[in-house]
Amino acid sequence: MIIITGATGRLGSQIVRQLLQRVPADRVGVSVRDPGRAAGLAESGVRVRRGDYTDPGSLAAAFEGATQVLIVSADATGAAALAQHATAIDAAREAGARRVLYTSHQAAGPDSLFEPMPDHAATERHLAGSGTPFTSLRNGFYAATVPHLLGQALQTGELRAPADGPVSWTAHADLAEAAAIILAGEGRFDGATPPLTAPDALDLKDVAGLLTELSGRTVHRVVVDDDEWAAGLIGHGVPEGRANMLLGMFRAARNGEFATTGATLESLLGRAATPLRSILQEAV
Repeated sequence: MIIITGATGRLGSQIVRQLLQRVPADRVGVSVRDPGRAAGLAESGVRVRRGDYTDPGSLAAAFEGATQVLIVSADATGAAALAQHATAIDAAREAGARRVLYTSHQAAGPDSLFEPMPDHAATERHLAGSGTPFTSLRNGFYAATVPHLLGQALQTGELRAPADGPVSWTAHADLAEAAAIILAGEGRFDGATPPLTAPDALDLKDVAGLLTELSGRTVHRVVVDDDEWAAGLIGHGVPEGRANMLLGMFRAARNGEFATTGATLESLLGRAATPLRSILQEAV
Protein backbone atom coordinates (compact mmCIF):
# COMPACT_ATOMS: atom_id res chain seq x y z
CA MET A 1 0.00 0.00 0.00
CA ILE A 2 1.18 3.51 -0.85
CA ILE A 3 0.67 5.94 2.03
CA ILE A 4 0.49 9.70 1.50
CA THR A 5 0.78 12.05 4.46
CA GLY A 6 -0.71 15.53 4.50
CA ALA A 7 -3.30 14.32 2.02
CA THR A 8 -5.72 17.18 2.65
CA GLY A 9 -3.09 19.87 2.10
CA ARG A 10 -2.39 21.78 -1.09
CA LEU A 11 0.33 19.46 -2.38
CA GLY A 12 -0.71 16.18 -0.77
CA SER A 13 -4.28 16.36 -2.00
CA GLN A 14 -3.12 16.82 -5.57
CA ILE A 15 -0.64 13.94 -5.26
CA VAL A 16 -3.46 11.64 -4.15
CA ARG A 17 -5.69 12.70 -7.06
CA GLN A 18 -2.89 12.07 -9.52
CA LEU A 19 -1.98 8.73 -7.94
CA LEU A 20 -5.57 7.51 -8.15
CA GLN A 21 -5.36 7.94 -11.91
CA ARG A 22 -2.51 5.42 -11.92
CA VAL A 23 -3.23 2.81 -9.25
CA PRO A 24 -6.43 1.31 -7.75
CA ALA A 25 -7.88 3.11 -4.74
CA ASP A 26 -7.44 0.05 -2.53
CA ARG A 27 -3.68 0.40 -2.94
CA VAL A 28 -3.69 3.95 -1.57
CA GLY A 29 -3.84 5.08 2.04
CA VAL A 30 -3.67 8.54 3.52
CA SER A 31 -2.40 9.76 6.86
CA VAL A 32 -4.15 12.96 7.94
CA ARG A 33 -4.51 14.84 11.20
CA ASP A 34 -8.27 15.22 10.70
CA PRO A 35 -9.84 12.19 8.98
CA GLY A 36 -13.11 14.06 8.67
CA ARG A 37 -11.55 16.29 6.04
CA ALA A 38 -10.74 13.19 3.95
CA ALA A 39 -14.27 11.76 3.90
CA GLY A 40 -14.42 12.03 0.12
CA LEU A 41 -11.29 9.93 -0.21
CA ALA A 42 -12.72 7.28 2.10
CA GLU A 43 -15.86 7.13 -0.05
CA SER A 44 -13.69 6.54 -3.13
CA GLY A 45 -12.07 3.49 -1.51
CA VAL A 46 -8.88 5.09 -0.16
CA ARG A 47 -7.86 3.97 3.33
CA VAL A 48 -8.06 6.98 5.64
CA ARG A 49 -6.37 6.94 9.05
CA ARG A 50 -5.37 9.60 11.51
CA GLY A 51 -1.66 10.33 11.57
CA ASP A 52 0.19 13.15 13.30
CA TYR A 53 3.95 13.72 13.11
CA THR A 54 3.93 14.64 16.82
CA ASP A 55 2.19 11.37 17.79
CA PRO A 56 4.27 8.29 16.87
CA GLY A 57 1.50 5.91 17.91
CA SER A 58 -0.89 7.41 15.39
CA LEU A 59 1.71 7.01 12.64
CA ALA A 60 2.20 3.34 13.45
CA ALA A 61 -1.48 2.77 12.69
CA ALA A 62 -1.57 5.13 9.71
CA PHE A 63 1.47 3.48 8.08
CA GLU A 64 0.43 -0.12 8.76
CA GLY A 65 1.01 -2.31 5.70
CA ALA A 66 2.89 0.39 3.82
CA THR A 67 5.14 -0.49 0.92
CA GLN A 68 5.91 3.19 0.26
CA VAL A 69 5.33 6.26 2.41
CA LEU A 70 5.41 9.79 1.05
CA ILE A 71 6.22 12.28 3.80
CA VAL A 72 5.09 15.80 2.98
CA SER A 73 7.32 18.27 4.82
CA ALA A 74 5.84 19.76 7.99
CA ASP A 75 4.67 23.33 8.38
CA ALA A 76 7.42 24.02 10.88
CA THR A 77 11.06 25.10 10.95
CA GLY A 78 14.19 24.35 12.91
CA ALA A 79 14.35 21.63 15.52
CA ALA A 80 10.56 21.16 15.45
CA ALA A 81 10.60 20.40 11.74
CA LEU A 82 13.42 17.88 11.98
CA ALA A 83 11.85 16.16 15.00
CA GLN A 84 8.54 15.74 13.15
CA HIS A 85 10.20 14.51 9.97
CA ALA A 86 12.43 12.09 11.88
CA THR A 87 9.42 10.69 13.73
CA ALA A 88 7.61 10.07 10.43
CA ILE A 89 10.67 8.52 8.78
CA ASP A 90 11.28 6.20 11.73
CA ALA A 91 7.60 5.20 11.81
CA ALA A 92 7.68 4.36 8.11
CA ARG A 93 10.76 2.19 8.61
CA GLU A 94 9.20 0.42 11.58
CA ALA A 95 6.04 -0.21 9.55
CA GLY A 96 8.14 -2.09 7.01
CA ALA A 97 7.98 0.42 4.16
CA ARG A 98 10.33 -0.54 1.36
CA ARG A 99 10.81 3.09 0.30
CA VAL A 100 10.30 6.48 1.94
CA LEU A 101 9.77 9.58 -0.17
CA TYR A 102 10.09 13.13 1.14
CA THR A 103 9.11 16.49 -0.34
CA SER A 104 12.37 18.38 -0.14
CA HIS A 105 13.56 21.42 -2.10
CA GLN A 106 15.99 21.95 -4.94
CA ALA A 107 17.99 24.36 -2.71
CA ALA A 108 18.23 22.07 0.32
CA GLY A 109 21.56 22.69 2.01
CA PRO A 110 23.03 23.22 5.48
CA ASP A 111 24.37 26.69 4.71
CA SER A 112 21.31 28.18 3.04
CA LEU A 113 20.22 31.70 3.95
CA PHE A 114 16.57 30.59 3.90
CA GLU A 115 15.60 28.82 7.12
CA PRO A 116 13.63 25.86 5.69
CA MET A 117 16.53 24.74 3.48
CA PRO A 118 18.83 23.52 6.29
CA ASP A 119 15.78 21.70 7.69
CA HIS A 120 15.38 19.86 4.39
CA ALA A 121 19.08 19.03 4.34
CA ALA A 122 18.95 17.67 7.90
CA THR A 123 15.92 15.57 7.01
CA GLU A 124 17.74 14.14 4.01
CA ARG A 125 20.64 13.18 6.28
CA HIS A 126 18.21 11.39 8.58
CA LEU A 127 16.74 9.58 5.59
CA ALA A 128 20.19 8.53 4.42
CA GLY A 129 20.95 7.09 7.85
CA SER A 130 17.61 5.33 8.27
CA GLY A 131 18.62 2.17 6.43
CA THR A 132 15.51 2.30 4.23
CA PRO A 133 15.75 3.13 0.51
CA PHE A 134 14.52 6.68 -0.02
CA THR A 135 13.75 9.29 -2.61
CA SER A 136 14.08 12.96 -1.75
CA LEU A 137 11.99 15.00 -4.17
CA ARG A 138 14.05 18.13 -4.84
CA ASN A 139 11.07 20.30 -5.73
CA GLY A 140 11.40 23.73 -7.29
CA PHE A 141 10.18 26.78 -5.40
CA TYR A 142 6.37 26.77 -5.34
CA ALA A 143 5.07 29.25 -7.90
CA ALA A 144 2.02 29.87 -5.71
CA THR A 145 4.33 32.01 -3.56
CA VAL A 146 4.58 34.71 -6.22
CA PRO A 147 1.07 36.20 -5.90
CA HIS A 148 1.77 36.71 -2.19
CA LEU A 149 4.85 38.80 -3.06
CA LEU A 150 2.97 41.24 -5.29
CA GLY A 151 1.50 43.40 -2.55
CA GLN A 152 -0.37 46.32 -4.16
CA ALA A 153 1.63 46.12 -7.39
CA LEU A 154 -1.43 45.98 -9.65
CA GLN A 155 -3.00 48.97 -7.90
CA THR A 156 0.10 51.17 -7.48
CA GLY A 157 2.16 50.08 -10.48
CA GLU A 158 5.09 49.23 -8.19
CA LEU A 159 6.25 45.76 -7.18
CA ARG A 160 8.05 46.63 -3.95
CA ALA A 161 10.27 44.00 -2.33
CA PRO A 162 13.88 43.47 -1.20
CA ALA A 163 16.58 42.73 -3.76
CA ASP A 164 16.16 39.21 -5.07
CA GLY A 165 17.50 36.83 -7.72
CA PRO A 166 16.29 34.23 -10.22
CA VAL A 167 13.96 31.55 -8.85
CA SER A 168 12.80 28.34 -10.54
CA TRP A 169 9.10 28.96 -9.85
CA THR A 170 7.30 25.61 -10.25
CA ALA A 171 3.60 24.74 -10.08
CA HIS A 172 2.16 22.58 -7.30
CA ALA A 173 0.16 20.65 -9.91
CA ASP A 174 3.28 19.70 -11.87
CA LEU A 175 5.15 18.59 -8.76
CA ALA A 176 2.16 16.57 -7.56
CA GLU A 177 1.92 14.79 -10.90
CA ALA A 178 5.64 14.03 -10.85
CA ALA A 179 5.40 12.61 -7.32
CA ALA A 180 2.50 10.37 -8.37
CA ILE A 181 4.42 9.15 -11.40
CA ILE A 182 7.36 8.20 -9.19
CA LEU A 183 5.14 6.54 -6.58
CA ALA A 184 3.37 4.52 -9.26
CA GLY A 185 6.71 3.15 -10.40
CA GLU A 186 6.85 5.03 -13.68
CA GLY A 187 10.03 6.81 -12.60
CA ARG A 188 12.63 5.63 -10.08
CA PHE A 189 15.19 7.67 -8.17
CA ASP A 190 17.44 6.59 -5.32
CA GLY A 191 18.43 9.36 -2.95
CA ALA A 192 17.92 12.97 -3.97
CA THR A 193 16.37 13.56 -7.37
CA PRO A 194 17.78 16.07 -9.83
CA PRO A 195 16.04 19.47 -9.48
CA LEU A 196 12.33 19.08 -10.25
CA THR A 197 11.74 22.54 -11.66
CA ALA A 198 10.23 24.53 -14.45
CA PRO A 199 12.83 25.24 -17.16
CA ASP A 200 13.21 28.97 -16.43
CA ALA A 201 14.33 30.95 -13.40
CA LEU A 202 12.73 34.39 -13.10
CA ASP A 203 13.37 37.28 -10.73
CA LEU A 204 10.86 39.89 -9.61
CA LYS A 205 11.85 42.24 -12.41
CA ASP A 206 10.74 39.48 -14.79
CA VAL A 207 7.56 39.11 -12.76
CA ALA A 208 6.87 42.84 -13.06
CA GLY A 209 7.27 42.48 -16.83
CA LEU A 210 4.78 39.61 -16.90
CA LEU A 211 2.31 41.63 -14.84
CA THR A 212 2.68 44.51 -17.28
CA GLU A 213 1.92 42.24 -20.23
CA LEU A 214 -1.00 40.49 -18.56
CA SER A 215 -2.69 43.50 -16.98
CA GLY A 216 -1.99 46.11 -19.62
CA ARG A 217 -0.71 48.42 -16.87
CA THR A 218 2.95 49.21 -16.42
CA VAL A 219 4.37 47.64 -13.26
CA HIS A 220 7.83 48.77 -12.14
CA ARG A 221 10.13 46.72 -9.94
CA VAL A 222 11.14 48.79 -6.88
CA VAL A 223 13.86 47.46 -4.59
CA VAL A 224 13.17 48.09 -0.90
CA ASP A 225 15.73 48.00 1.92
CA ASP A 226 15.74 44.68 3.76
CA ASP A 227 15.11 46.14 7.20
CA GLU A 228 12.43 48.50 5.91
CA TRP A 229 10.58 45.61 4.28
CA ALA A 230 10.76 43.41 7.38
CA ALA A 231 9.64 46.30 9.58
CA GLY A 232 6.64 46.80 7.31
CA LEU A 233 5.60 43.19 7.79
CA ILE A 234 6.01 43.43 11.54
CA GLY A 235 3.97 46.62 11.52
CA HIS A 236 1.16 44.70 9.85
CA GLY A 237 1.15 42.05 12.56
CA VAL A 238 3.57 39.48 11.17
CA PRO A 239 5.65 37.97 14.02
CA GLU A 240 9.27 39.12 13.93
CA GLY A 241 10.61 35.60 13.56
CA ARG A 242 8.44 34.92 10.52
CA ALA A 243 9.32 38.28 8.98
CA ASN A 244 13.01 37.47 9.29
CA MET A 245 12.46 34.01 7.82
CA LEU A 246 10.69 35.53 4.80
CA LEU A 247 13.50 38.05 4.41
CA GLY A 248 15.88 35.11 4.26
CA MET A 249 14.09 33.95 1.11
CA PHE A 250 15.17 37.13 -0.69
CA ARG A 251 18.73 36.91 0.64
CA ALA A 252 18.99 33.31 -0.53
CA ALA A 253 17.53 34.19 -3.93
CA ARG A 254 20.07 36.94 -4.56
CA ASN A 255 22.75 34.49 -3.46
CA GLY A 256 21.68 32.28 -6.38
CA GLU A 257 20.29 29.45 -4.26
CA PHE A 258 17.05 29.06 -6.22
CA ALA A 259 18.38 29.67 -9.73
CA THR A 260 19.09 26.03 -10.60
CA THR A 261 16.77 24.48 -13.17
CA GLY A 262 16.64 21.09 -14.85
CA ALA A 263 14.87 18.98 -17.45
CA THR A 264 13.87 16.11 -15.14
CA LEU A 265 10.40 17.43 -14.27
CA GLU A 266 9.35 17.91 -17.88
CA SER A 267 10.83 14.51 -18.76
CA LEU A 268 8.72 12.84 -16.07
CA LEU A 269 5.58 14.72 -17.12
CA GLY A 270 6.12 14.14 -20.82
CA ARG A 271 5.07 17.73 -21.45
CA ALA A 272 6.10 21.31 -20.81
CA ALA A 273 5.96 22.53 -17.22
CA THR A 274 3.35 25.12 -16.32
CA PRO A 275 4.82 28.59 -16.90
CA LEU A 276 4.63 31.26 -14.21
CA ARG A 277 2.64 33.36 -16.67
CA SER A 278 -0.28 30.92 -16.36
CA ILE A 279 -0.30 31.21 -12.57
CA LEU A 280 -0.08 34.99 -12.67
CA GLN A 281 -3.05 35.16 -15.02
CA GLU A 282 -5.21 34.07 -12.12
CA ALA A 283 -3.91 36.95 -10.00
CA VAL A 284 -4.49 39.67 -12.60
